[in-house]
Amino acid sequence: MTTYIPSLTLPKEVFAQPAVSILLPMALGTSIGFIVSPKESQNTYMALKQPPYRPPPQVFGPMWTALYGLMGYSAYRAWDTGMSSLNPNVVAWTKQGATLFTIQLGLNLIWMPLFFRLKRPIEATADIVALTGVTGYLTYIWSKVDPVAAWCLAPYLGWLGFATYLSAGTGYLNGWAFSDKETDASVDRGSGARTKYVNEKSD
Repeated sequence: MTTYIPSLTLPKEVFAQPAVSILLPMALGTSIGFIVSPKESQNTYMALKQPPYRPPPQVFGPMWTALYGLMGYSAYRAWDTGMSSLNPNVVAWTKQGATLFTIQLGLNLIWMPLFFRLKRPIEATADIVALTGVTGYLTYIWSKVDPVAAWCLAPYLGWLGFATYLSAGTGYLNGWAFSDKETDASVDRGSGARTKYVNEKSD
């Protein structure tokens, strides 16, 4: 059972200020995306065999922006509600949640470099499984502090479940090896053309 660990927890000022709490995850997620390179990520994504129901790569940017925003608001709301409580148990759960939030954010941020830059699907899938577990536990802990804060994590938790399916499915279909994958020459990037993946048949 994870408890409050100051050395593994973001400063309290991050949770106490709504703008900082919301914008920090968004800024960190955007930064990681640009460090890995959107073009490189999209090329790798389209070069891999994909499981059913995989969305087009253009979906991920807006989706993660919204989820990071909800994540940050959840953190602010839980902290604001919990730290003003006169119940010592609620205060303890709030601090424990802050540690869990920090851990899950770190796990979240390393998934993209593992999957796209280092091309390590096994490690990336292990990371997202751990991330989903930590986020699920965080949702439970913060539900005891503020139900609205917990519900704000529900879309994020649902998306993590879907992302875990995509990560594991893609790894399995590609033999858990991405290093030899290159974008197929048939991929049409015309603005009006449908995106093609290497496991799609030509019309």
